[in-house]
Amino acid sequence: MSKIIASAAIRGANALVNQAEEMLEKAIAEHGADYKFEFPDTAFYLPMVYAMTAFPVKTLEDMRVALGHAKEMLHPEPEEHLWKPYLGEALDSGMATLFAEEIILALRYVEGLEPAKDPDTGFEYNGFITDTIQRNLGIQLVDGSMPGFAAIIGAAPDEDKAVTIVRELQEKNILTFLSGNVNGNSVTKQLLNKGVELGWDSRIVPLGPDTIHTLYALDWAVRASLIFGGKKPGDYRGHLKYQKDRVFAFAMVLGPLDDIIWSTGAGAINMGFPAMADSDVPVIHPTGVCTYEEVDKELDHSVIVQRTIEMRGLKITVEKPPIPVSYGPAFEGERIRKDDMFIEFGGQRTTAFELVKMKEPEEVEDGKITIVGDNWKELYEQGGKMPLGIVIEVAGRKMQKDFESVIERRIHHSINEAQGLWHMGQRDLNWVRINHNAKKEGIDLEHLGIIFTTMLKHMFKSIVDKVQVTLYTVEEDVVRVRDEAWAIYKERDKRLGSLTDEAVDIFYSCLLCQSFAPSHVCVITPERLGLCGAFNWLDCKAAFEIDPTGGNQPIEKGQLLDNKFGRYSGVDDYLVKASGEGLRPLTFTP
Repeated sequence: MSKIIASAAIRGANALVNQAEEMLEKAIAEHGADYKFEFPDTAFYLPMVYAMTAFPVKTLEDMRVALGHAKEMLHPEPEEHLWKPYLGEALDSGMATLFAEEIILALRYVEGLEPAKDPDTGFEYNGFITDTIQRNLGIQLVDGSMPGFAAIIGAAPDEDKAVTIVRELQEKNILTFLSGNVNGNSVTKQLLNKGVELGWDSRIVPLGPDTIHTLYALDWAVRASLIFGGKKPGDYRGHLKYQKDRVFAFAMVLGPLDDIIWSTGAGAINMGFPAMADSDVPVIHPTGVCTYEEVDKELDHSVIVQRTIEMRGLKITVEKPPIPVSYGPAFEGERIRKDDMFIEFGGQRTTAFELVKMKEPEEVEDGKITIVGDNWKELYEQGGKMPLGIVIEVAGRKMQKDFESVIERRIHHSINEAQGLWHMGQRDLNWVRINHNAKKEGIDLEHLGIIFTTMLKHMFKSIVDKVQVTLYTVEEDVVRVRDEAWAIYKERDKRLGSLTDEAVDIFYSCLLCQSFAPSHVCVITPERLGLCGAFNWLDCKAAFEIDPTGGNQPIEKGQLLDNKFGRYSGVDDYLVKASGEGLRPLTFTP
């Protein structure tokens, strides 16, 4: 960990604890130690202190006790930059910071200074987030309907960049909290100057003008584990783990970082919430506290949202691609006859192929669609037939080379679920048709790319993070890239052909038929498909990565019982359990 980060977090924590102590003693002198206080509309006292320590802060004297907990986590301020090979001192300082910030904001409420107001415009910030809002919106965080929330601290380089960043978060259904400033300027002010609507309805919530107001977002997060997670006050390990695993929050720091930002960020890291900065700051690569990186930087504001989403491990998907025709499984059985057809590709009428390739994340620009062929629109307007090469490049932290062919076969479903589009075959035997009605509604080749970039992430959300598509429409280009695809197809076939039951330690189950045959179980191995023929071993491997609780579960082979019939103890045991004891191992006699 960088010396600068540890030193800044320790300095920031000490400064805030000292500030909280001074404010608290002043408040006690004015109001008395028995003065009662509670944040508006909450049953959780000071939520951060209560969740972590089980201590209910009800009076100013109780705040002294809470501040004592913060002091226990402080470390001496270093005379020079401190270096440690672990995050210990910084994380302690971060939690002390959150306690101190909570007390400072509570005291500001006592003095009538919260919710904060802008002195120039009179704009009133949201302030503390109530339990009512928590219950209305918090459930969306833990059931997945709201992918996560972003805490933006500081100010963007200009107002247009601020709008672009926040709009992208809105499009992805991410709730955005705003706090902090850079020399008096802030994202809140930048958005107001551009006429952007702020508030809960637009999911852009300005919490306050200072960095410490970020604490309101963290208070909101920790109440999710109290309310929805069933975690008890004082179970700090349970709360922090729940935040990391179930509350998908992250910070985006726009502008320079000071000690208070670093110490507040260290507190957020305790909760598994990483931070992305737009300045050249020291970074903290994975240590196990957050899902991936703890602190990183991205100087390009056009990609900072996507980079931050990837760092937090969010899966942003939508169920319908933005295309001008209806989309859904109801259209998958649609047929396009010759008289209804506007244009077709492949099907031995033209040269065509489709290929999915795995790439490194930095090699894929998510959502990018490229059409190679300057005259494709002119040819398309004429109807009839055209060559078409489809190359889809995917990237993901859990993506594997073996999953390429699995994703490739889903091209068929992706296209067929669009009304007026039809697909058959795979590899270089594919066949695509588009009917006159779809053409009339405005479908063009770019919409094919939109379908792939949208739906493949939705279908494979556990393994695919980014998708980009290239469509080739000129004959010589299609032939050239198809020849490259042939080599890839051949390599895959060789890999799968050489994969034997003895070469793997894991088989997979298929329980999909149990919806109508409750005791039915298939065991799928590299050499044996399921009885329906729809799933092979690689399909099941990918399906388990996508949905670990789904119908395809790994089965450890266990001890070999019968070499002739390929019986294993682990498989026999699984069959008995998964069939509800409806299946029993057969006893073979010589």
